[in-house]
Amino acid sequence: MRDRKTFLRRFTRDCQNVYEPAEDSELLLECALKEVRKSDSVLEVGTGSGFVSYFLQERCSFLLATDINPHAARCARSFGIECVITDLARGIKKRFDLILFNPPYLRLEDWERRGDWLEKAIDGGKDGVEVTVRFLEEIADNLSENGRIIIISSSTTFDSLRDYLSRSKYEWEIVGKKKLFFEELYALKLRLKL
Repeated sequence: MRDRKTFLRRFTRDCQNVYEPAEDSELLLECALKEVRKSDSVLEVGTGSGFVSYFLQERCSFLLATDINPHAARCARSFGIECVITDLARGIKKRFDLILFNPPYLRLEDWERRGDWLEKAIDGGKDGVEVTVRFLEEIADNLSENGRIIIISSSTTFDSLRDYLSRSKYEWEIVGKKKLFFEELYALKLRLKL
């Protein structure tokens, strides 16, 4: 039986320079568990520690994860997750029924930048949605017919994301929320418009 405490204990002991599972990770997992089907092939982009994939891999037919951070890929692999080191899903040719992404969504000021792997995990670029928009532009070719995407967004940058989505090739809905003291997190489910 897989449990969060055991995962987090091993993560703390074995994984450095990797984004620690937090409230956004929990929200993505919660919504993914509701959405995943046993027949689904699943891609988790930017898996980080592998937290979400770890709890999903026995609930789907196939699961692949990616991360740009080699420390994250090593950490995810230590939990038995097949993980490819790549930027988003570059080089992945397979189509997936369910694609998951907890993108970096903060707008960092110049003085906050450190140039390390953890910065890559949280810095969403311009307006906090630059990485998310690039992901959505690139990932459509990896989506199976009737495939679904679940991404996480923050109330601090949601207006910019909503502006992009209003002109995008996706239809979307909010399928989960988590209130924090300084922001609200949203889980969005997207499909390609017919």
